[in-house]
Amino acid sequence: MQKEFITYKHPLELTEEQMLNRSVEFSDLMKRRRTVRTFSSKEVSVEIIKNCINAAASSPSGANRQPWHFVVVSDPILKKKIRIAAEAEEEEFYNNKAPIEWLDALLPLGTNKHKPFLETAPYLIVMFEKKYEEDSYGKIVKNYYTKESVGIAAGILITALHNAGLSTLTHTPAPMNFLNAILDRPKNEKPFLILVTGYSEVNCSVPKINRKNLDEISTFR
Repeated sequence: MQKEFITYKHPLELTEEQMLNRSVEFSDLMKRRRTVRTFSSKEVSVEIIKNCINAAASSPSGANRQPWHFVVVSDPILKKKIRIAAEAEEEEFYNNKAPIEWLDALLPLGTNKHKPFLETAPYLIVMFEKKYEEDSYGKIVKNYYTKESVGIAAGILITALHNAGLSTLTHTPAPMNFLNAILDRPKNEKPFLILVTGYSEVNCSVPKINRKNLDEISTFR
């Protein structure tokens, strides 16, 4: 069935100078974004989280299938269950699964199997990738480019939360199918990531890192 088309006009009408200024300001804002691992338990308005998820939901997706589902977890009991399950997977990773090269790469960042932030932070936003849908007749309807679509939405969500003044941590224990059981999600949804969200702790420290410069990451032809 042919979709109806409407006229699109960008909501911002800016001069080139304004565009340049906004691009510089946004670049500077995002350069200050860092992943943190020590969170404050200070409460965050759920309305902020809802607005940021709405921003993420504006993401492009394969055939506009919007193959994502966001589960916002603030219940301390659920957060504890997630931490216990995640730390079990992480212990297996650090002790048995991870190659030495990977552990050496992680060493300067100070990561380990202990994940207290899963309980401390006010919110865990668990993103699920919907591989397919079922219509009202039980027929399987495939979604397209699901991993790419959900990945783009995750990037927008991280950006929106940073823009709102919150800190984040992407956490991906492997495997993550324990999240389906804990959060009662259907089999057509695959856990994509846990986005730990809240205020960073007072005097929070992060590794001193360097980011690659523009010449290293881009080519203009």
